[in-house]
Amino acid sequence: MKIAYTLAPGRGETNLVLLELAKDLEKSGKRLCGTVQVDTEREKDHHCDMDVLVLPDGPTIRISQSLGRESRGCRLNPDALENAVGLTEAELEKDVDVLIVNKFGKHEADGRGFRGAIARALEKNVPVLVGANKLNLDALRSFCADELEELAPDLETLRAWVVSA
Repeated sequence: MKIAYTLAPGRGETNLVLLELAKDLEKSGKRLCGTVQVDTEREKDHHCDMDVLVLPDGPTIRISQSLGRESRGCRLNPDALENAVGLTEAELEKDVDVLIVNKFGKHEADGRGFRGAIARALEKNVPVLVGANKLNLDALRSFCADELEELAPDLETLRAWVVSA
């Protein structure tokens, strides 16, 4: 079982490094599966639009919903996330080299989201690289027991891990 996570310190930085990694791996001929997140800042309020690109070839799915400028709750659109999960799980049944999951978030911490895809990849001996956040890191560690490896959030480290997997 080979599973690792990365956690960049700044807002949106984990998303950026995983997107760059996916582009790099695709150019090198790796067969990718999973999602990478692309955030788009919005002019009219303090939130961004969150989209995930389903690897390897799309589609791009908006996983955020606009709840208004003063909203403080979770903006995740669970139906959109589950759509991305379903497409990922279908792709995972093909011959792939790595599963990239943009984030082990609240849904995964609560037993939903990409947990099944992660488990399936590990059953198939497909390495899994997950973006993490501090809020759900304990749940990710609990889910993976002692198998989880922490990787620095830089392209060279992540690429080397995937290539050696």
